[in-house]
Formats: sequence, structure tokens, C-alpha cells
Amino acid sequence: MAPNMSLFAVNAILILSPDDNSRILAKYYSAPHPPAGAAPHATNYPGANPYPQLKDQKAFEKGLLEKTAKHTSDVILYDNRVVVFKSEGDVMFYVVGGADENEILLYNVVVALRDSLNILLKASIDKRTIIENYDLVALAIDELVDDGIILETDPLVVASRVSKPPAQDINVKGIDLSEQGLMNAWEFGKMKLSERLRQGL
Repeated sequence: MAPNMSLFAVNAILILSPDDNSRILAKYYSAPHPPAGAAPHATNYPGANPYPQLKDQKAFEKGLLEKTAKHTSDVILYDNRVVVFKSEGDVMFYVVGGADENEILLYNVVVALRDSLNILLKASIDKRTIIENYDLVALAIDELVDDGIILETDPLVVASRVSKPPAQDINVKGIDLSEQGLMNAWEFGKMKLSERLRQGL
């Protein structure tokens, strides 16, 4: 086994908007337990978060957007990190790993992220849709990578674990889930509670 090999292959997953250089979603990973002998805030061991401060993260993301705007390839070396990326609509997906990391493995993660979001968001990947479905996007990323460890790269598996259950399987027949129905249920509950409190006095 090579000395720099680690389970913690992913340093960060980023979804950025090149139009206004803004961050849509960013997850930076750090190994939960630093190796024995590592300094408390060290960032030089495999799996360490290289950008623990928000200002460092923003500077890295800004530079990354500038660098990838000129590239036609999907893999670059930036700030001593291997970065694989994909453009979809008006957003960019990035997966960041260490300089010694296998770029094919990282590329599989970025493709799995893009494809699973295509399934979950019904082929409508853009900044607005991602923000409106932020919960699904965050869950998909969590299914792909945990603490920097790649868990899954099959987009169908990720989408099946993340997608909401079909409505026909949920037993809610006869329950009015509209805003008015929920307000009626709230008022009914308040009335019953006040009756119980009066009876107890």
C-alpha cells in the first residue's frame, strides 16, 4: 500500500455558480480522528480539511471558478489539489481531493453526483432548482461521501436512497394536508387542550 493512500479520498464537494461567483452548496470534509502525533489543527495529513476557515474556502472557490472558466478538460491540479469538475446548466460541480489522489475515482464521484441529481431533479439542474430542492441535493451528497470517504458511485442507488417515498405508499387517506386543513387541525387541538386544562382545575 502506498504511504499516502487513505480512505479519506475527498476533501470537498462544491456546487458553485460561475455567473455570479457564488457558492450554492459546499461541503468540506475532515477525517474524524487525526493520526497519532498530528498537531491539533494540522492540515497536512491524508483526510485533513485543507481549508478550515471560511475565508480560505471562499478564496479557494473564487480561484477555482476563475481557473476552470478557461479549461476544457474535466481534471485540473489547483492549489496542490486534484480537482475534477462538471458543468451542468448554470452550475459547476467540483470534487476536490489530495494531490496524490486517483483522479478517476474522483471523476466517478462528480459524474455520480451529476447523474443522481439529474434523476432526482428530473433533468432540470440549475441554480434555482438546486436551491429549491436543497434537502435532496444535500442528502445525495451525503449518500455519495461521508467524512471524505466515498460510499457509493452508482447514481441509481443514490437516487433511490434519497428520493421521497411515493405518495400511494403513505397512508394519509382522509387527511386534509392543505394549509386550511392544517389550521383546522391546529385549532381543534388548541380547543381540546383548553378543555382538558379546564377539567383539571
